[in-house]
Amino acid sequence: MKYISNNCRLYYIISPQKIGMGIYLSSPKTEKFSEDDENNKLRYGLSSMQGWRATMEDAHAAHPDLDASTSFFGVYDGHGGKVVAKFCAKYLHQQVLKSEAYSAGDIGTSVEKAFFRMDEMMRGQRGWRELAALGDKINKFTGMLEGLIWSPKGGDGNNQVDDWAFEEGPHSDFSGPTSGCTACVAIVRNNQLVVANAGDSRCVISRKGQAYNLSRDHKPDLEAEKERILKAGGFIHAGRINGSLNLARAIGDMEFKQNKYLPADKQIVTANPDVNHVELCDDDDFIVLACDGIWDCMSSQQLVDFIHEQLKKESKLSVVCERVLDRCLAPSTIGGEGCDNMTMILVQFKKPIRSCSFADEQSSQTISANTESSREEKRI
Repeated sequence: MKYISNNCRLYYIISPQKIGMGIYLSSPKTEKFSEDDENNKLRYGLSSMQGWRATMEDAHAAHPDLDASTSFFGVYDGHGGKVVAKFCAKYLHQQVLKSEAYSAGDIGTSVEKAFFRMDEMMRGQRGWRELAALGDKINKFTGMLEGLIWSPKGGDGNNQVDDWAFEEGPHSDFSGPTSGCTACVAIVRNNQLVVANAGDSRCVISRKGQAYNLSRDHKPDLEAEKERILKAGGFIHAGRINGSLNLARAIGDMEFKQNKYLPADKQIVTANPDVNHVELCDDDDFIVLACDGIWDCMSSQQLVDFIHEQLKKESKLSVVCERVLDRCLAPSTIGGEGCDNMTMILVQFKKPIRSCSFADEQSSQTISANTESSREEKRI
């Protein structure tokens, strides 16, 4: 008997020979989904690749014109299945827009509420139906085909009544998916950048060529995460919550959120994001959002350096992203690193944003002194 890690969860396999049939393919899928777009304030490129994994469980969202003054970008890394990541890619930015806090100009509060709202929306009949529509032909929750008779509603625009909790049906008591996903999103409005993160996907900014982490990787061994996990009745074994999940925060994973006496931010696993506010200036070159398939292979500074080198000879940002994916792809599955799904969004700011002030220099010095990450990466 042997332990094998399937993305974020731990499974048993009978023998090493079964790796190629289950977790990894015999050869990687290197076809990429890529796109580029821009507006008058920024341009972006993105690329995603399945790689060695048997399925593609990453998802992403890129909306350069979320509204007249705001851009939204997000990466979602699924574990135990793809449906939660796809659900977030479809709905999370919509919930940011619908929030009263957003209408009042409070982007940070609106995105925090949207993370929690994903868990709420995935419960009950409509949550079950939407997940079934986004999933495989045989619905993973019952193992039957009955979910296919429920067709997804068209549109789901912002002007529709938010009646998720009131739809009736045979799965009205559905408590939510046991699979989950990380979420790392960046919202740009004028010279303001708001980054929200739950899990180990990561957002990094290049400021004068120096990499600064705008998010923290939420691993169970972080002191604050460990304290919450233990207080909620969980345990940590071999770096994994209850011996299973190697993330301390995620959307979905409802099996870890069943304590009725605790609020959502105090559960064993929580969707509660860290929210970081950054004031952009002309020293800021670009931001990168990527799932851990990238960060397992390159440090934040290594990736920023690689991007700068590529930008000297390539103007199309999606091509730069594709080269990062090719650079990270492992030649074989022996080592494990470079074998995950990979998704990356590169956002470049059009100058000038605003001139950098003395306060920005002080901010950079403060950032440089803040090295909480276990890899000693610099963080804003």
